[in-house]
Amino acid sequence: MSESSWSVYLSGEIHSDWRDQIMGHCAQAGLPVEFVGPKVSGELIRAGTLAIVLAVVAMLIYIWFRFEWQFSVGAVVALVHDVALTIGLFSIAGLEFNLSIIAAILTIVGYSMNDTVVVYDRVRENLRKFRRMELTELLNLSINDTLSRTTMTSLTTMLALLSLFFFGGEVIRGFTAAMIWGVVVGTYSSIFVAAPLLLILGVDREGISADATTS
Repeated sequence: MSESSWSVYLSGEIHSDWRDQIMGHCAQAGLPVEFVGPKVSGELIRAGTLAIVLAVVAMLIYIWFRFEWQFSVGAVVALVHDVALTIGLFSIAGLEFNLSIIAAILTIVGYSMNDTVVVYDRVRENLRKFRRMELTELLNLSINDTLSRTTMTSLTTMLALLSLFFFGGEVIRGFTAAMIWGVVVGTYSSIFVAAPLLLILGVDREGISADATTS
């Protein structure tokens, strides 16, 4: 919306007679009208869902090549955790799920992966440095080493998102709401889901040490 133009958005199911009347009045006034039917909307949702799946697969391949397979599995579980909780929030709250929410989920995937990579990178570094340390203690040390960075990044991001949520207008409110929730669960999962999964999956200390020696 600006001083010379404005837009009206109608979502949900609209009776055909009402739709025809609205389009007729707008045509008489020379106003453009765009109608997105359920078929087009369904195609957009499917395309967005495919984008989320491809993003997760791409992250899996990236982590697999950069770290060991245990790190890759842990990162993907954390990503699925974040996506599932975000979709679950909108489902339970009965909020509209549209393309802006899918864009927010893709952004959450990238944000969460960035946090997870920071923690995993410190874990790998400490595995090379403290070869005799128990894995539980080493993970705790690695998380504490990156905790201040993760917390400050999340807080500064949250301040920007809260400003957009309260002052950015109704159009982007759903996007910012999903992002606020995603920052919370993404920060949580990188610390309490991705890292502890390495204890369950086990880590090849010899392989990491060998990589350090050859490099």
